[in-house]
Amino acid sequence: MDWTGGTRAVLSRDEYLAAWSHWHGGTDPTASPLVRGWLTAAYTLARPVAGLSPLVATAFGLLVAVAAVGPAVAGGHWLVAAGLLVGLSGLLDSLDGALAIATGRASKRGYVLDSAVDRLTEAAYAVALWVAGAPGWLAAAFGALCWLPDYLRARAGQAGVSETGDISVWERPTRVAMTGMTLGGAGVVAGAGGGVVAAVVTAGAAVGALLGLVAVGQLSRSIRRALPD
Repeated sequence: MDWTGGTRAVLSRDEYLAAWSHWHGGTDPTASPLVRGWLTAAYTLARPVAGLSPLVATAFGLLVAVAAVGPAVAGGHWLVAAGLLVGLSGLLDSLDGALAIATGRASKRGYVLDSAVDRLTEAAYAVALWVAGAPGWLAAAFGALCWLPDYLRARAGQAGVSETGDISVWERPTRVAMTGMTLGGAGVVAGAGGGVVAAVVTAGAAVGALLGLVAVGQLSRSIRRALPD
């Protein structure tokens, strides 16, 4: 155990990853380079601001995610700003969890609140994709398939499953990265015309929805094996 600012204990990175695994049903964060890198970045950001309330980071993450809808509505090169805001919202979301876990302030109430805010930010991502040019049905599917894997995990936990298998292809970092890169990429090619922008956004939303379907299959298989009946 080390100290930041001399006032609040901060877990080492390995201790933090182990504690994160405990709060996420025994999931091994080192199994995925993307998730491990994402959590390491969040931990690195959390160390200098260990005294900050996790709730503040949660609130800012949600506000930034909702703010991304504005430049998505504006379209054109503003979509680059939308993509950057999505990425920032994801970092802030990870920061709140890192602050809570690494400083020993994690609680069941905070865990539930963080999960609820995650779903709200993902709804904002789906809206941003829709107003940027994705068909409404596809944006809705994208949002639903952001929610469904975590819903399956939650229901499996209520059914007595303590572990839900390996990390899927559609975890929170992947959702943030896919949304941010789709919007940002559309902004980069905005000079080519609205049709190209809509095609890029539609393709990104479709790939995200496909990854969501794959993740549902992965989790369903793991949960089926783990259920006692």
